Amino acid sequence: MGNQLIWEDRFNIGVDSIDREHKKLFSVLNRMLLYKDHGEKNQWVCMEGIKYFKDHAMKHFTEEEAYMASIGYVGFETHRRVHDNFRKKTLPALEKELKQTNYSEDAINHFLGVCAGWLFGHTLTEDRAITGKAVNRWINLLPDEEQAVMKQTIMELLYDLFRLQPKVVSECYGGEKFGKGIYYRLVYGNDKKERWEIILVFEEKLIINTMGSVMGTKSDKVNVMLMNASRYTAQQFVNRVRENLPSVDEYELKEENLLSYEQFQNIFKEQLPQLSFLFDTGEGYFAYCVIAPHLLQNKGEIAIKTENAMTEVKAYLEKENDIEKNSVQKKKILVVDDSDFMLQAIEKLLMEDYEVVLANSGLSAIRCITLNRPDLVLLDYDMPVCNGSQILEMIRSERDFANISVIFLTGKMDKESVEKVIALKPEGYLLKTLRPTEIKKKIDDFFKRQEMG
Repeated sequence: MGNQLIWEDRFNIGVDSIDREHKKLFSVLNRMLLYKDHGEKNQWVCMEGIKYFKDHAMKHFTEEEAYMASIGYVGFETHRRVHDNFRKKTLPALEKELKQTNYSEDAINHFLGVCAGWLFGHTLTEDRAITGKAVNRWINLLPDEEQAVMKQTIMELLYDLFRLQPKVVSECYGGEKFGKGIYYRLVYGNDKKERWEIILVFEEKLIINTMGSVMGTKSDKVNVMLMNASRYTAQQFVNRVRENLPSVDEYELKEENLLSYEQFQNIFKEQLPQLSFLFDTGEGYFAYCVIAPHLLQNKGEIAIKTENAMTEVKAYLEKENDIEKNSVQKKKILVVDDSDFMLQAIEKLLMEDYEVVLANSGLSAIRCITLNRPDLVLLDYDMPVCNGSQILEMIRSERDFANISVIFLTGKMDKESVEKVIALKPEGYLLKTLRPTEIKKKIDDFFKRQEMG
């Protein structure tokens, strides 16, 4: 990681006591970044710094929650749940890793990267939402009790059905792509015409390694028979989960769909989830998402019914296989930039010839790389909060990511700025001021050189 994290005015939420504590947390991380490479003192400095950061964060959470309660903040319970997720799960997991590796360099960098990313993201989203400066994305989550029951039930069912012992990767899964996925939606309704969507996302290899194993399937692809078996197993799975949720007892299955990733992604863009878990089962990723019912709109999906089930499942698998064949031939490019305009412009420029994935922060970039490894990363050098050099160092600090090609995007043409970029030894850099056709050509040329060896 880089040497220092930079505090910016936009991190201020307008409450002096909270802004002051945020600055202190930034300062603690900066001291750890400054002293983490001090030879023999490395472990002692990090141990003390981590303890101080944890103690200070816990104190800050308590004070911030007291402030939210004092002003009657409507998002208080949800905000406290996000705090709990970090203090009861994320931090303990990071501490365990540090101890198991005897405070290795990789574990320390992992700790600092996660804490910095969490602090940036939480400050700019949930914390700014306290004073109305941002919209809290997780405003429609189910109550804590129902979340806990559903999570536990899902994990127990995965074990009962397939002897899997899943780990929770995220309790706020944002719809990121992982491997080749099967996206299956069940729509439930009641007499009041209220509707819920439940979306199950299976990494294809999870279906093959579970249902395929049970059925003795030898193929490494999901066929029609395996897909249909998985559909009905999924329906029973959801019904078992619903048995523990009295609030959805009155709902009946009205519709089911198999979605493309684009359709799934559009749902996540337009509708806020009430629950969104991502699990690593050991045999593949699995996501369980519950979407607000009143926002349901027809996006062109065809409902699966008894009379058309075989036709629709076959058509879906054929379409997905065609998409996979095309994507296998296409190189995968991750574009990282804090500007939505730039992300959309580059996606439009490259999408015809490449599979393009977008990320607007360092934390999002690392998550995308982990779930869906790219062939090339186009990385904005001048991003605020966590800049391009810090993100590049995070990528190269992970053994599995170290050989991923990275090309910097920069808007600065002066000699000093260019020298700073080159000093980091990326595979190259592109000026944002270039014409779109020139940017496209340089990326095409990069892959041609790579193929030539």
